[in-house]
Amino acid sequence: MRKVKGFRGLVSATVLAAGVFVCGPSLAADAVLNTESGQVKLVEVARGLDTPWSMAFLPDGRLLLTERPGRMRLVGTDGTVSAPLAGVPEVHARGQGGLLDVALSPDFATDRTIVFSFAQPTAAGVRTAVARARLDAEALKLDEVKVIFAQNEDPSGNHHWGSRLVFDREGRLFVTLGDRFHSRDRAQVLDSHLGKIVRIDLDGGVPGDNPFVRQAEGVPKASPEIWSWGHRNVQGAALHPLTGELWAHEHGPQGGDELNRVLPGRNYGWPVITFGREYVVGTRIGEGTERADIEPPLKQWTPSIAPSGMAFYTGDVFPQWKGNVFVGALKFQLLARLVLEDGKVVHEERLDIGRRIRDVRQGPDGHLWLLDESDGRVLRLDPA
Repeated sequence: MRKVKGFRGLVSATVLAAGVFVCGPSLAADAVLNTESGQVKLVEVARGLDTPWSMAFLPDGRLLLTERPGRMRLVGTDGTVSAPLAGVPEVHARGQGGLLDVALSPDFATDRTIVFSFAQPTAAGVRTAVARARLDAEALKLDEVKVIFAQNEDPSGNHHWGSRLVFDREGRLFVTLGDRFHSRDRAQVLDSHLGKIVRIDLDGGVPGDNPFVRQAEGVPKASPEIWSWGHRNVQGAALHPLTGELWAHEHGPQGGDELNRVLPGRNYGWPVITFGREYVVGTRIGEGTERADIEPPLKQWTPSIAPSGMAFYTGDVFPQWKGNVFVGALKFQLLARLVLEDGKVVHEERLDIGRRIRDVRQGPDGHLWLLDESDGRVLRLDPA
């Protein structure tokens, strides 16, 4: 690693190192994992990908996935990886930025609409943006591409884009937005999209029941898209299968990764209330770990596992895991299984995958599917 000068350079080097994976030998195509509930098999479905970030299941069984450098591909049911799709807009593929999440519209079977998020370059800097498009899977292209949302600030830098996309039960879209690292104080400012989760309509409009649409006189103006605030870098989000509420996890710095139940209009603390500490030097950040007006996490990880991707398991393939939450981890290269009781995390099991897990999904087949960022692979968990 090249030498860096000064504290800022040392911090930047540390953050960059966290975003660069170190690969050992590839895992065998099928590996058996020992779990508290017995053995499971880790099956390789596809390989040859370049930094895969997200995946979505098409009705015909194929996978639509993104590669962070700026490519979108289809993976066939036989594991065949397509050529890149045409029509993807220019992305800022530096650091942690690039082409990020992808999701199908609730009416995809009839409208063929997808949404995707990306680091969008601007004249002044870069911002997280969301576009919608019509997928022509047979022609391997996107049509009618239109940006429906972009952060209202575009600082320079290459980190903390957030960028998970989740549709709620009414068809509104949650978008998680990072604080962009050097702009972390903006996470506590309500006219900024940095460090927020927003909720929008599929056309980019603002739902009338968002928490800041109707604001009290004399209260500082808040952006009406905002659903929640005080986030650092949310890279995992999913709807609770029973309540329909959004749950999400986010990266802390040194310590303080969080799992949160994301409620409308609530403040989640960053960078004022946090379990995390400053990189390298380890000094405290903010004023403490709790405050009456801050929503506390359901769980926090110290040391940080660097979470990415998240799924509630509701299938029948692994009945012993029904109702559990699964979270991928980059730094610790594992899959965390969280057991819930009455909305609280009561137990964690760590499945040692040995590779950076970028995304976690439950497939329509009831299996758990993973994106292995280290080796550029699609993986599936099967009963052993």
